[in-house]
This record gives sequence, C-alpha cells and structure tokens, in this order.
Amino acid sequence: MRTDRIFARLDREPEPPKIEIPRMSRHREVLFGATLAFYLAIVVAVLGSSWLVELDWKVMLFRPYERWPQLRGFLDYFVVLGQRGPTAVMVLAWLGWRSWRQHTLRPLLSLGAALLLLNITVGAVKLGLGRLGPHYATQIGSAELFAGGDIFPSGHTANAVVTWGILGYLATTPRARRWLSVTSAMVALGVGATTVYLGTHWVSDVLLGWAAGLLILLALPWFEPLIARAEVFVLAVREKVRERRRSGGAALPAPAPAPAAPAMVPQRGHEEDDAQVREPVGVASGRGPGRPLPARPHQPARSERPPVVPSGTRRPPHTERSPRTAPARPLGG
Repeated sequence: MRTDRIFARLDREPEPPKIEIPRMSRHREVLFGATLAFYLAIVVAVLGSSWLVELDWKVMLFRPYERWPQLRGFLDYFVVLGQRGPTAVMVLAWLGWRSWRQHTLRPLLSLGAALLLLNITVGAVKLGLGRLGPHYATQIGSAELFAGGDIFPSGHTANAVVTWGILGYLATTPRARRWLSVTSAMVALGVGATTVYLGTHWVSDVLLGWAAGLLILLALPWFEPLIARAEVFVLAVREKVRERRRSGGAALPAPAPAPAAPAMVPQRGHEEDDAQVREPVGVASGRGPGRPLPARPHQPARSERPPVVPSGTRRPPHTERSPRTAPARPLGG
C-alpha cells in the first residue's frame, strides 16, 4: 500500500490554489425561489391549522418510538449529528485544516457566516411563533402556536443541513462536491426523521427545518464579497500583530553615549586676579600648618600653548610671566 500520496495530502501546499467560488447563477436563483415558496407554504399551513397539523397529530399519536423500540438506542446517538455544538466542533476542525493547507480563511469564514445566518433566521422564527413540541402539547388538533415554545422550525434539522452541507459547498472539485452534497443530504434527512421518531418534533417542524437550512446554503454566494473583505481585513490585522511582535521581541540597539559637556570654568575678572589666594603650607616648607603663604599672582593653566612665532622671525628672549615672580636661582648656587 502506497502511503506517499496520503502523507502528501497532509503537507501544506506551497501556494494558495485557485478555487472557483460559487456564484448566484440562474439555476441557484430558481432553486432559492422554489425553496422560499415551500417555506412560506408550510408556515401558512401551520398557522391555518390545515391538513399538515392533522398529519402532525397522527404521527405523534402513532408513537414510532414505541412501535420500534429496538431502533431507539442507535438513533439516540445518531441524532447528535444535528446538535449544533458537536457538529460545529467536528466541521470546524476539518475546515481549520483546510484553511491552513490552502493558505486561506474562506472555509472558516464561510462556516461562520452560515451559522450566523442560521441562528438569526431560525431563532427569530422559533421565538416569534412560540410553538410547543409534541411532548408538551395541551390540546389535540391544535397547532400549539404562540404558547411560549421554541420548536418550529426544527433546529436539529436546519443545523444538520447547514453544517454538513457547507462541506459540499466548499468542495474544490465537481466530484467531491457531488459526493459531499449527497452525503450531507442523507445525514440531514436522517436527523430530521429521527427527531420525528423520538417524538421531539412535529413533521411540519422537520419540513420547515429542511427548507430553512437549504435557503441558507443557496443564499451563501450573495455573501461571498463580504467574506472576501473580511478575509483581507483579518489577514491585515494578523500582519500588524506579527510586526509588533517582531519589533518588540528584537533586541534594541544600545543608545550612543552622549558627548561629555565641556567643563564650564568661570572666568575671573581683574579684581579676582589681584585677590590673594591662601593655601595651606605643607610640612616640607618649614612653616606652621596654620601660617599662610605670600600671595601669588594668577598663573594660566599649563595646557595653554605658547604663541606661535612666524617662520623667519627671531624668537624674543624668555621673559618672566609676571613681574612679581621671584628671579630664577642660578644653577649650582
């Protein structure tokens, strides 16, 4: 058995593939209109307590879970495929891997948009009509509307249609789209029929749930431009966060030391030059420690350079810096 192809599918593609995004074609628009008409017909039939409500009561009083009790153990687990939490986690894991492998956020954003539309549309109708379920019905033959319930349409059925149908919607090849669409349709039909068998939903609830989920899948191409803009925005935010992390994590260069400011030596005036400077006398001078030295004139700093004499000019003889300085002692004296 060759496993190279299997492991090749687990690697990330070098560049994003060219995926054909579904568009709102004429065929899809016709299906959307027919499904919407079916949806409205079911709502009107339930509101008018027509033959559909009578069918609901007949199936409920038939009690399929008592007729075939051997199926209940398996169907109790199978109906989980219509619950929003478990199915969302499973499909999210698959689409997350698809997003990582194909360098695109479109699968995750499409799932998020579909679930958001599902919660808004189905939730609004549930709360608006307020229908009670079969186990909580109070009057035989009644539609049980506006009684504070939240059973119409079936959330399990609509969620199964949307969650598993999104896999066929996001398929990249016609063959995969065909097989995934058929598989998701079978799962959605099975989940809806299971809720009727368990007695948790009316037949009309399931019919409206199928129609509600199909309407969301058919309307998704209208939201593709919004999904594309959301992907660009999310990727731009991710790049900004990465740049901030790189700049924050890299070692910043050490700041250059500031040049040392030159020492500000106060300039002395003529009066300070003539002032006497008293210094303590060392022990070698033979004077007392508290006896002052005679005043000495101000001498320039040793760092001062002698004046520059132009070439060819005779240097004048050395003169004393101050007339008050004692004459130099002759050598050998």
